This record gives sequence, C-alpha cells and structure tokens, in this order.
Amino acid sequence: MRAEERRQAILDILNRSGHPVSAASLARQFSVSRQIIVGDIALLRAAGADISATPRGYVAHQPSPAGLVRQVACRHDARGMEAELNAMVDQGCTVLDVIVEHPIYGQLTGPLQLSSRYDVTQFIARCAQADARPLSDLTEGIHLHTLSCPSEEAFQRIRTSLRNMGVLVEG
Repeated sequence: MRAEERRQAILDILNRSGHPVSAASLARQFSVSRQIIVGDIALLRAAGADISATPRGYVAHQPSPAGLVRQVACRHDARGMEAELNAMVDQGCTVLDVIVEHPIYGQLTGPLQLSSRYDVTQFIARCAQADARPLSDLTEGIHLHTLSCPSEEAFQRIRTSLRNMGVLVEG
C-alpha cells in the first residue's frame, strides 16, 4: 500500500470510528511503525483534516457533535478530578475537552472525549501511570470543560451536581 493510500485509509477509519483509535492499533493494522502513523497523522492535519490526539488515541472531528455543546467552569485540585468527570458523564454527557488560560501561551486545550465511567477510569489510570499532572495545575485548579449534552436538562443536572460538590465556578 502506498503512503497516500494508507493516509486515506487512516482518515476513513477515524471518520467511521465512534471512539478514539490508538497509533499502536493503526500501526498493527497497516504493518508499519507507530512513528509512521504519527507522521501520517501530522500530514493529514497539514492537509486540513481535523484530527485530535486524545489520551485514548486519535479522533477525527465531525462537523458538529451530537447534542447541545455547553461549557462549565470548575475549580478543584487533582484529587477532585475523577469525581468531577464522573458527575458529567453520569448525566449522559461527553466531556469533549479541558481548557486552561495560560499567562504566556494563552488558551491551552486538552481533548478528552470521555463519555462513560469506564472512560474516566481509564483516563485516571493513564494519568497515574504516566505520573501526569492535570492542566488545571497550571491555573490553581481553575479550568473549563466543553461538554456535549443530550439536553439542556442534562446540562443543568451537571451544574447542580458540580455546585453541590463545591467545584462549580459561577459568576
């Protein structure tokens, strides 16, 4: 398979997949190294493909996520991360990303794509395994999450839950 054909096949897989696809999985599928896949993704992005690297793998963004897109502002330390994320996915919402405002670099966004407690558990385990600190450590715990919610009611339940947890930042 030529490189151009492989890149198109990768894009097709990402567009059809309902979940993130790891570089290792793609490398096995195409019998190439993980580094070749990373390079292919970079070339696809340079050609205009809207692909993000999430903690669980690559995601091709569709024109608009299903449901309502809303944001919440939160503040907590690293110990509160799992409970906060579970409070969001428990309402049927997908946590699309986390955003912090950095004094030098401006807005920093980390794609998450977490839709279930399983996703949250896997994310927390990867953070622990990598000894990685959350982006919100850069901003004394203040951060935003972009959510895709099935309804306004689900979003309001999240706000209530986060408020009850003492992590919702309200203006």
